Amino acid sequence: MAFPSSHSVASGVGSAPPLRHATGNPRCSLQAERDHQLEKLEFALAVALTRGDGERSLALRQAIEALGGNGEEPGT
Repeated sequence: MAFPSSHSVASGVGSAPPLRHATGNPRCSLQAERDHQLEKLEFALAVALTRGDGERSLALRQAIEALGGNGEEPGT
């Protein structure tokens, strides 16, 4: 059985590879963040509508439109 030399340990041989971002593609990451923001805004809009808060509903609809919306009905 061979043991690693101090040289191989110091150079990183046998160590775990560096952690990378899950997608590796910044564009995918930005799209995922946008989608997540839209989901949060849509949820907040549903809560505001349920509570009958017209002012908040209008502000949330405007924020959703500013992000471009997702062209999909909420909850689908």
